[in-house]
Amino acid sequence: MRIAVPLQLSSQPFMVRDAAATVTALDGETMGTSWSVRVVGATDGLAAAIRQRLDLLVAQMSHWEPTSQLCRYNRAAAGSWHGVGAEFFTVLQSALAVAEQSRGAFDPTAGALVDRWGFGASGPATAFPDEAEIAALRAANAGADRVMLDPHALRVLQPGGVMLDLSAIAKGYAVDDIADLLRQRGHGDFLVEIGGELRGEGIKPDGQPWWVDLEAPPGATLEGLRVALHGLSVATSGDYRRFADHGGRRLPHSIDPRTGRPIDNALASVSVLHPDCMMADAYATALTVLGPEEGRALAADLELAALFVVRTVGGFAEWRTPALDAML
Repeated sequence: MRIAVPLQLSSQPFMVRDAAATVTALDGETMGTSWSVRVVGATDGLAAAIRQRLDLLVAQMSHWEPTSQLCRYNRAAAGSWHGVGAEFFTVLQSALAVAEQSRGAFDPTAGALVDRWGFGASGPATAFPDEAEIAALRAANAGADRVMLDPHALRVLQPGGVMLDLSAIAKGYAVDDIADLLRQRGHGDFLVEIGGELRGEGIKPDGQPWWVDLEAPPGATLEGLRVALHGLSVATSGDYRRFADHGGRRLPHSIDPRTGRPIDNALASVSVLHPDCMMADAYATALTVLGPEEGRALAADLELAALFVVRTVGGFAEWRTPALDAML
Protein backbone atom coordinates (compact mmCIF):
# COMPACT_ATOMS: atom_id res chain seq x y z
CA MET A 1 0.00 0.00 0.00
CA ARG A 2 1.37 3.38 -1.02
CA ILE A 3 0.70 6.46 1.10
CA ALA A 4 0.06 10.01 -0.13
CA VAL A 5 0.03 13.00 2.21
CA PRO A 6 -0.60 16.71 1.54
CA LEU A 7 2.45 18.90 1.14
CA GLN A 8 1.01 21.46 3.58
CA LEU A 9 -0.60 20.79 6.93
CA SER A 10 -3.29 22.80 8.68
CA SER A 11 -2.13 25.79 10.70
CA GLN A 12 -4.42 24.71 13.55
CA PRO A 13 -2.28 23.53 16.50
CA PHE A 14 -2.55 19.76 16.79
CA MET A 15 -1.95 19.73 20.55
CA VAL A 16 -5.42 21.15 21.28
CA ARG A 17 -7.15 18.00 20.00
CA ASP A 18 -9.07 16.06 22.64
CA ALA A 19 -8.12 12.38 22.44
CA ALA A 20 -11.31 11.50 24.32
CA ALA A 21 -13.59 13.25 21.83
CA THR A 22 -16.04 11.16 19.84
CA VAL A 23 -16.61 10.92 16.11
CA THR A 24 -20.29 11.16 15.18
CA ALA A 25 -21.61 9.62 11.96
CA LEU A 26 -24.45 11.32 10.11
CA ASP A 27 -25.90 10.17 6.79
CA GLY A 28 -28.84 10.39 4.43
CA GLU A 29 -29.82 10.61 0.78
CA THR A 30 -29.55 13.45 -1.73
CA MET A 31 -29.03 14.05 -5.46
CA GLY A 32 -30.03 10.48 -6.28
CA THR A 33 -27.24 9.10 -4.09
CA SER A 34 -26.14 9.02 -0.45
CA TRP A 35 -24.31 11.48 1.77
CA SER A 36 -22.31 10.90 4.93
CA VAL A 37 -20.49 13.11 7.42
CA ARG A 38 -18.01 12.04 10.09
CA VAL A 39 -17.42 14.88 12.51
CA VAL A 40 -15.55 15.28 15.79
CA GLY A 41 -17.51 16.85 18.63
CA ALA A 42 -21.12 17.69 19.48
CA THR A 43 -23.57 17.66 16.56
CA ASP A 44 -26.78 19.09 18.00
CA GLY A 45 -29.04 20.11 15.11
CA LEU A 46 -26.31 19.44 12.57
CA ALA A 47 -28.10 16.71 10.60
CA ALA A 48 -31.12 18.97 10.02
CA ALA A 49 -28.87 21.83 8.92
CA ILE A 50 -27.07 19.55 6.45
CA ARG A 51 -30.35 18.32 4.98
CA GLN A 52 -31.57 21.90 4.61
CA ARG A 53 -28.42 22.90 2.70
CA LEU A 54 -28.59 19.88 0.42
CA ASP A 55 -32.29 20.50 -0.28
CA LEU A 56 -31.39 24.05 -1.31
CA LEU A 57 -28.79 22.79 -3.80
CA VAL A 58 -31.24 20.27 -5.24
CA ALA A 59 -33.84 23.01 -5.67
CA GLN A 60 -31.31 25.02 -7.64
CA MET A 61 -29.31 22.52 -9.71
CA SER A 62 -31.16 19.22 -10.02
CA HIS A 63 -31.90 18.09 -13.57
CA TRP A 64 -34.33 15.52 -12.12
CA GLU A 65 -36.65 17.95 -10.31
CA PRO A 66 -38.92 19.71 -12.84
CA THR A 67 -39.27 22.77 -10.60
CA SER A 68 -35.54 23.32 -10.02
CA GLN A 69 -33.93 26.51 -11.27
CA LEU A 70 -31.89 24.45 -13.74
CA CYS A 71 -34.91 22.69 -15.24
CA ARG A 72 -36.81 25.96 -15.54
CA TYR A 73 -33.82 27.46 -17.34
CA ASN A 74 -33.65 24.49 -19.71
CA ARG A 75 -37.30 25.00 -20.69
CA ALA A 76 -37.03 28.77 -21.06
CA ALA A 77 -37.48 30.78 -24.22
CA ALA A 78 -34.56 31.94 -26.33
CA GLY A 79 -33.13 35.31 -25.31
CA SER A 80 -34.46 35.22 -21.74
CA TRP A 81 -32.39 36.03 -18.66
CA HIS A 82 -32.84 34.03 -15.46
CA GLY A 83 -31.89 34.91 -11.91
CA VAL A 84 -30.33 31.98 -10.09
CA GLY A 85 -29.02 31.26 -6.62
CA ALA A 86 -25.46 32.19 -5.72
CA GLU A 87 -24.59 28.52 -5.44
CA PHE A 88 -25.92 27.73 -8.93
CA PHE A 89 -24.06 30.72 -10.37
CA THR A 90 -20.77 29.68 -8.75
CA VAL A 91 -21.05 26.11 -10.04
CA LEU A 92 -21.97 27.17 -13.58
CA GLN A 93 -19.19 29.77 -13.69
CA SER A 94 -16.66 27.14 -12.60
CA ALA A 95 -18.04 24.59 -15.06
CA LEU A 96 -17.66 27.03 -17.94
CA ALA A 97 -14.07 27.72 -16.88
CA VAL A 98 -13.24 24.00 -16.96
CA ALA A 99 -14.97 23.75 -20.33
CA GLU A 100 -12.58 26.36 -21.68
CA GLN A 101 -9.52 24.74 -20.07
CA SER A 102 -10.44 21.33 -21.50
CA ARG A 103 -11.26 22.76 -24.94
CA GLY A 104 -14.80 21.44 -24.74
CA ALA A 105 -14.16 17.98 -23.33
CA PHE A 106 -16.09 19.13 -20.25
CA ASP A 107 -19.27 20.95 -21.22
CA PRO A 108 -22.16 21.77 -18.85
CA THR A 109 -24.36 22.57 -21.88
CA ALA A 110 -24.33 19.00 -23.19
CA GLY A 111 -27.47 18.03 -21.26
CA ALA A 112 -29.46 17.13 -24.37
CA LEU A 113 -26.79 14.68 -25.48
CA VAL A 114 -26.54 13.13 -22.01
CA ASP A 115 -30.30 12.74 -21.88
CA ARG A 116 -30.59 11.31 -25.39
CA TRP A 117 -28.02 8.59 -24.65
CA GLY A 118 -30.10 7.51 -21.66
CA PHE A 119 -28.07 8.97 -18.79
CA GLY A 120 -30.33 11.90 -17.91
CA ALA A 121 -33.69 12.55 -16.33
CA SER A 122 -35.57 10.85 -19.17
CA GLY A 123 -34.16 7.48 -18.13
CA PRO A 124 -32.54 4.69 -20.16
CA ALA A 125 -32.71 5.05 -23.92
CA THR A 126 -34.70 2.45 -25.87
CA ALA A 127 -32.78 3.31 -29.05
CA PHE A 128 -29.58 5.24 -29.57
CA PRO A 129 -29.16 8.27 -31.85
CA ASP A 130 -27.68 8.01 -35.32
CA GLU A 131 -25.10 10.37 -36.82
CA ALA A 132 -27.70 12.80 -38.15
CA GLU A 133 -29.45 13.13 -34.79
CA ILE A 134 -26.16 13.53 -32.93
CA ALA A 135 -25.13 16.31 -35.30
CA ALA A 136 -28.50 18.04 -34.85
CA LEU A 137 -28.29 17.84 -31.06
CA ARG A 138 -24.77 19.22 -31.02
CA ALA A 139 -25.72 22.08 -33.31
CA ALA A 140 -28.95 23.03 -31.55
CA ASN A 141 -28.25 22.42 -27.89
CA ALA A 142 -24.59 22.31 -26.94
CA GLY A 143 -21.94 25.01 -26.83
CA ALA A 144 -20.63 26.50 -23.60
CA ASP A 145 -19.67 29.71 -25.41
CA ARG A 146 -23.37 30.39 -26.04
CA VAL A 147 -24.15 30.86 -22.34
CA MET A 148 -23.71 34.41 -21.01
CA LEU A 149 -23.40 35.26 -17.31
CA ASP A 150 -24.26 38.47 -15.46
CA PRO A 151 -22.21 38.27 -12.23
CA HIS A 152 -23.64 41.48 -10.79
CA ALA A 153 -27.28 40.38 -10.95
CA LEU A 154 -26.56 36.61 -10.76
CA ARG A 155 -28.36 36.03 -14.05
CA VAL A 156 -27.84 33.50 -16.84
CA LEU A 157 -28.88 33.96 -20.48
CA GLN A 158 -30.79 31.19 -22.21
CA PRO A 159 -29.70 31.65 -25.84
CA GLY A 160 -32.23 29.08 -27.01
CA GLY A 161 -32.24 25.30 -26.76
CA VAL A 162 -29.38 24.99 -24.27
CA MET A 163 -29.88 22.22 -21.72
CA LEU A 164 -27.59 22.49 -18.73
CA ASP A 165 -26.40 19.40 -16.89
CA LEU A 166 -24.24 20.08 -13.83
CA SER A 167 -24.15 16.50 -12.54
CA ALA A 168 -20.38 16.23 -13.17
CA ILE A 169 -19.61 19.10 -10.81
CA ALA A 170 -22.60 19.71 -8.50
CA LYS A 171 -21.91 16.82 -6.09
CA GLY A 172 -18.37 18.09 -5.59
CA TYR A 173 -19.71 21.56 -4.87
CA ALA A 174 -22.20 20.10 -2.40
CA VAL A 175 -19.31 18.45 -0.52
CA ASP A 176 -17.54 21.83 -0.31
CA ASP A 177 -20.75 23.53 0.77
CA ILE A 178 -21.30 21.10 3.64
CA ALA A 179 -17.65 21.54 4.64
CA ASP A 180 -18.26 25.31 4.80
CA LEU A 181 -21.37 24.71 6.93
CA LEU A 182 -19.40 22.56 9.37
CA ARG A 183 -16.70 25.21 9.75
CA GLN A 184 -19.33 27.89 10.30
CA ARG A 185 -20.71 25.81 13.16
CA GLY A 186 -17.27 25.53 14.76
CA HIS A 187 -16.18 22.13 13.48
CA GLY A 188 -12.60 21.81 12.25
CA ASP A 189 -12.24 18.02 12.05
CA PHE A 190 -14.52 16.15 9.67
CA LEU A 191 -14.91 13.97 6.59
CA VAL A 192 -17.71 14.69 4.10
CA GLU A 193 -18.80 12.29 1.34
CA ILE A 194 -21.49 12.56 -1.32
CA GLY A 195 -21.81 9.90 -4.00
CA GLY A 196 -18.18 8.83 -3.62
CA GLU A 197 -16.68 12.36 -3.71
CA LEU A 198 -14.89 13.19 -0.45
CA ARG A 199 -13.32 16.05 1.45
CA GLY A 200 -11.46 15.85 4.74
CA GLU A 201 -10.38 18.58 7.17
CA GLY A 202 -8.34 18.39 10.36
CA ILE A 203 -7.68 15.08 12.08
CA LYS A 204 -9.43 12.42 14.15
CA PRO A 205 -9.25 12.39 17.96
CA ASP A 206 -6.39 9.85 17.88
CA GLY A 207 -4.25 12.26 15.83
CA GLN A 208 -4.66 10.34 12.59
CA PRO A 209 -5.85 12.07 9.41
CA TRP A 210 -8.91 10.92 7.51
CA TRP A 211 -7.43 8.05 5.49
CA VAL A 212 -9.14 7.14 2.22
CA ASP A 213 -8.15 4.41 -0.26
CA LEU A 214 -8.49 5.48 -3.88
CA GLU A 215 -11.11 3.48 -5.72
CA ALA A 216 -9.73 0.90 -8.15
CA PRO A 217 -11.57 -0.38 -11.24
CA PRO A 218 -13.02 -3.90 -10.87
CA GLY A 219 -10.39 -6.49 -11.71
CA ALA A 220 -7.42 -4.14 -11.35
CA THR A 221 -4.57 -5.59 -9.27
CA LEU A 222 -2.44 -2.46 -9.07
CA GLU A 223 -0.85 -1.51 -5.77
CA GLY A 224 -3.28 0.42 -3.59
CA LEU A 225 -2.97 4.12 -2.84
CA ARG A 226 -4.09 5.53 0.52
CA VAL A 227 -4.49 9.29 0.85
CA ALA A 228 -4.56 11.51 3.93
CA LEU A 229 -7.52 13.80 3.28
CA HIS A 230 -6.22 16.64 5.41
CA GLY A 231 -7.36 19.81 3.67
CA LEU A 232 -7.86 17.73 0.53
CA SER A 233 -10.68 16.39 -1.63
CA VAL A 234 -10.76 13.42 -3.98
CA ALA A 235 -13.07 12.57 -6.87
CA THR A 236 -12.95 9.57 -9.19
CA SER A 237 -14.49 9.15 -12.64
CA GLY A 238 -14.62 5.65 -14.11
CA ASP A 239 -16.07 3.92 -17.17
CA TYR A 240 -17.40 1.13 -14.93
CA ARG A 241 -19.65 3.22 -12.68
CA ARG A 242 -22.63 3.75 -15.01
CA PHE A 243 -23.06 2.37 -18.49
CA ALA A 244 -25.58 1.21 -21.06
CA ASP A 245 -25.58 -1.92 -23.20
CA HIS A 246 -25.59 -1.27 -26.94
CA GLY A 247 -25.70 -4.51 -28.91
CA GLY A 248 -23.44 -6.23 -26.39
CA ARG A 249 -21.09 -3.26 -26.24
CA ARG A 250 -20.82 -1.36 -22.96
CA LEU A 251 -21.25 2.39 -23.36
CA PRO A 252 -19.87 4.49 -20.46
CA HIS A 253 -22.09 7.27 -19.13
CA SER A 254 -19.45 9.93 -19.80
CA ILE A 255 -20.34 11.75 -23.03
CA ASP A 256 -17.67 13.44 -25.12
CA PRO A 257 -19.34 16.73 -26.16
CA ARG A 258 -16.85 17.06 -29.01
CA THR A 259 -18.20 13.93 -30.73
CA GLY A 260 -21.65 13.69 -29.17
CA ARG A 261 -20.98 10.07 -28.25
CA PRO A 262 -20.01 8.12 -25.10
CA ILE A 263 -16.26 8.08 -24.58
CA ASP A 264 -14.29 5.38 -26.32
CA ASN A 265 -10.76 5.43 -24.95
CA ALA A 266 -8.59 3.17 -22.84
CA LEU A 267 -9.10 5.01 -19.55
CA ALA A 268 -10.71 2.89 -16.83
CA SER A 269 -10.62 5.61 -14.18
CA VAL A 270 -9.17 8.96 -13.21
CA SER A 271 -8.83 10.13 -9.60
CA VAL A 272 -8.03 13.78 -8.85
CA LEU A 273 -6.86 15.28 -5.56
CA HIS A 274 -7.59 18.97 -5.06
CA PRO A 275 -8.31 21.31 -2.13
CA ASP A 276 -11.81 21.92 -3.55
CA CYS A 277 -14.06 18.94 -4.19
CA MET A 278 -15.96 20.85 -6.86
CA MET A 279 -12.80 21.18 -8.92
CA ALA A 280 -11.70 17.59 -8.25
CA ASP A 281 -15.12 16.43 -9.48
CA ALA A 282 -15.03 18.50 -12.67
CA TYR A 283 -11.40 17.74 -13.51
CA ALA A 284 -11.89 13.99 -13.01
CA THR A 285 -14.63 14.06 -15.65
CA ALA A 286 -12.71 16.33 -18.02
CA LEU A 287 -9.57 14.17 -17.89
CA THR A 288 -11.62 11.02 -18.42
CA VAL A 289 -13.22 12.43 -21.55
CA LEU A 290 -9.88 13.72 -22.88
CA GLY A 291 -8.37 10.24 -22.62
CA PRO A 292 -4.90 9.03 -21.66
CA GLU A 293 -2.73 11.34 -23.76
CA GLU A 294 -4.69 14.60 -23.80
CA GLY A 295 -5.77 14.06 -20.21
CA ARG A 296 -2.22 13.56 -19.00
CA ALA A 297 -1.09 16.69 -20.80
CA LEU A 298 -3.82 18.88 -19.29
CA ALA A 299 -3.29 17.45 -15.80
CA ALA A 300 0.43 18.20 -16.03
CA ASP A 301 -0.22 21.72 -17.36
CA LEU A 302 -2.61 22.48 -14.49
CA GLU A 303 -0.30 20.78 -11.94
CA LEU A 304 -3.11 18.49 -10.82
CA ALA A 305 -2.47 15.55 -8.52
CA ALA A 306 -4.09 12.78 -10.53
CA LEU A 307 -3.98 9.01 -10.96
CA PHE A 308 -4.86 7.53 -14.38
CA VAL A 309 -5.71 3.82 -14.66
CA VAL A 310 -5.54 2.59 -18.26
CA ARG A 311 -6.86 -0.65 -19.74
CA THR A 312 -4.17 -2.59 -21.62
CA VAL A 313 -4.04 -5.85 -23.52
CA GLY A 314 -2.55 -7.52 -20.46
CA GLY A 315 -4.77 -5.90 -17.83
CA PHE A 316 -4.25 -2.45 -16.32
CA ALA A 317 -1.48 0.15 -16.11
CA GLU A 318 -1.30 3.42 -14.21
CA TRP A 319 0.16 6.86 -14.70
CA ARG A 320 0.67 9.44 -11.96
CA THR A 321 1.15 13.15 -12.43
CA PRO A 322 4.26 14.83 -10.94
CA ALA A 323 2.03 16.59 -8.41
CA LEU A 324 0.78 13.24 -7.12
CA ASP A 325 4.28 11.75 -7.08
CA ALA A 326 5.38 14.65 -4.88
CA MET A 327 2.80 13.55 -2.26
CA LEU A 328 3.93 9.91 -2.06
